[in-house]
Amino acid sequence: MTFIVSSSTRMRTFVQLLFVLTALSVVQAVAAQTLVVIVNPSVGVQHLSRREALDIFLGRYRTFPSGASALPIDLDINSAERRQFYLLLAHKDSSDMSSYWARLTFSGKISPPFAVADAHMAVDIVANNANAIAYVDRAAVDDRVRIALEITP
Repeated sequence: MTFIVSSSTRMRTFVQLLFVLTALSVVQAVAAQTLVVIVNPSVGVQHLSRREALDIFLGRYRTFPSGASALPIDLDINSAERRQFYLLLAHKDSSDMSSYWARLTFSGKISPPFAVADAHMAVDIVANNANAIAYVDRAAVDDRVRIALEITP
């Protein structure tokens, strides 16, 4: 079977395909958030490495590099920020993280970070608690907290 397609039909199909691909890239760009790790300015932490932040959130260490106690704050388990945070830093998806914390909690070694409903609540907790640390979308940050790490893919 041979199909004859006019050049105008091919061009229209090409333009439609190009439009769809452009729309998808715009949607992905909007969906990708710039995550930052925030701390209270009074804790004295100017910058954290990716490894230091990950160690705190995975319970390997519960102190800042300065030695001050760290209280990690997680976002809701269903939040896009939480999925993005653990994928970028730990290379683990939500089910991997649930398994990770189930093993550690069952062993009695440590409990997972305290989870809050949204980024605004996390910012409020960090702003009012010198030892708190959280990750949020950069857009949620205000002058009450300090950005210690910007998480880039």
